[in-house]
Amino acid sequence: MSRTDLILLHAPSVYDFREKTILYGPVSDQIPSSPVFEMYPIGFVSLAEYLERAGYRVRIVNLGVRMLTDRKFNAEKMIAKLKAPVFGIDLHWMLHCHGSIEVARLVKKLHPESKVLFGGLSSSYWFWELMEYPEIDYILRGDSTEEPLRQLMDCVSTGRDPEDVSNLVWRDSRGEVRENPFTHVPMDLSHVMQDHFTNTIRSVIRYRDLASYMPFRGWKDYPISAVFTCRGCTQDCTICGGSATTFRNSFNRPRPVFRSPEAVVKDIRQIARFSNGPAFVLGDLLQTGKEYTGEFFRLLRENPVKNQLIFELFNPASTGFLQEMGKAAPGFCLEMSPESHDPGVRKTEGRHYSNEAMEQTFRDALDAGCSRLDVFFMIGMAGQTPQSALDTVDYCGQLLEKFNGDKRLYLFIAPLAPFLDPGSPAFENPENGYRVLFKTVEEHRQALVQPSWKYAINYETDTMNRGQLVETTYEAMIRLNRLKAEYRVISKELSEAENRRLEAAREMTQTIDDIVSSGDYEALLRLKPQIDRINMSAYTHWEELKLPMGNNGVRFLRSLWTWATGH
Repeated sequence: MSRTDLILLHAPSVYDFREKTILYGPVSDQIPSSPVFEMYPIGFVSLAEYLERAGYRVRIVNLGVRMLTDRKFNAEKMIAKLKAPVFGIDLHWMLHCHGSIEVARLVKKLHPESKVLFGGLSSSYWFWELMEYPEIDYILRGDSTEEPLRQLMDCVSTGRDPEDVSNLVWRDSRGEVRENPFTHVPMDLSHVMQDHFTNTIRSVIRYRDLASYMPFRGWKDYPISAVFTCRGCTQDCTICGGSATTFRNSFNRPRPVFRSPEAVVKDIRQIARFSNGPAFVLGDLLQTGKEYTGEFFRLLRENPVKNQLIFELFNPASTGFLQEMGKAAPGFCLEMSPESHDPGVRKTEGRHYSNEAMEQTFRDALDAGCSRLDVFFMIGMAGQTPQSALDTVDYCGQLLEKFNGDKRLYLFIAPLAPFLDPGSPAFENPENGYRVLFKTVEEHRQALVQPSWKYAINYETDTMNRGQLVETTYEAMIRLNRLKAEYRVISKELSEAENRRLEAAREMTQTIDDIVSSGDYEALLRLKPQIDRINMSAYTHWEELKLPMGNNGVRFLRSLWTWATGH
């Protein structure tokens, strides 16, 4: 087999989740990943493609998805077989702080001569603490580390100290931690993700390992793909670790930078070559300005694809904007996250708009041909009482009534859990309605292996403690499922299956509380099969999030032809 210069490893949230007894709760119900968060960051494919153009060989191994889909898969044996001078491990969100550090320890045990590199937003935020773990040799900070990583690989390949590598924190030969200047914050993204889809296909063939490149469990059957438009954000949501304030203070980005409309449309067309699945355009296009969106929609009209396109809005949009979206992407899908039905709670979290403006956007989107409108509400925000969260469910009923039970309108509610994002305005200034419970990496790591998601939540609010947040979540989700079944947005069978899962989890939460109080942890071990069944039954909820797609989601032969011919 040909040489490999860098291996990018994605760990599950909890490394030994298959052995531990943990009730994860509905913390991943609104995303494709399972409760072990096996989906690796899109930055992996960007880094791999950039380094391949520079002459380096890069392999991606999704340990999370391999461990989840194959009970017999032995992660330690696979890592032992891998060979590379550098192993990169993502710590993009704190949900992976247990698994990522455990995988780093395995790499160092099995390959003591190799270097271990961490990257991602959480790595950038916690870099000093992370360097206290002796398994970690390097941390690259920032949201755009393609070029610094190339510089680091050059140093590794030539045996030079990386003292001139931008954004790097590293351990020198004496074991001292060195911090290089954080200077690489590009305001032009034309150098990244130029041909990452073809590069991924090439790598799958090279390593004969399709399984390790799967973004999440079940991707082959539902190959949803992401198209990123920017790095950074214009919004300043209080609870978000990707807010404008967080990017400015923790990642040195003063303002967001956008990929060109041509690059975004090129990605969409490349996805259409190998997949019938939907393409999710990440980031609100309204952030970019009228000139950008006009050019994007023009290019999309001139280069139509059959794939369903999903867009997101951070704020209400004009009638004209939505009509242009409908013309450029017939049958488009739209997502919006107002967080609460209460404008006061919403404003506290950085969403400054009225229900009237939001509802007008819903009407305009549906009139413009939107085939599906997903609206996400949240539980666990400052100022939100248990009754306010349940009132949000009542508001969902009012929406379904106002829109005459339109089956294109999908409403969801989920907890803000388990972690309030480190670096977010609420985490940094919790006196504005929050009380942060864990303040170190190790505290977060230990929280992830607690027997119930209740004990993993890293905050409480001025109006809800952790117990109230958990109980309110179950009650709100159960009520909303019944409501959607009543309006036939989802089937009665799906609603009942979901509510059986939620009721079982709710009862198990109380059982675990009793065990924790008694200290009888042998009883907890006996419950593992039952808890595992509850955790894995969360896939019924994922069915509601899927778009109709038909057969032959991934066109493997077409993918091979695209790679071989470049067409």
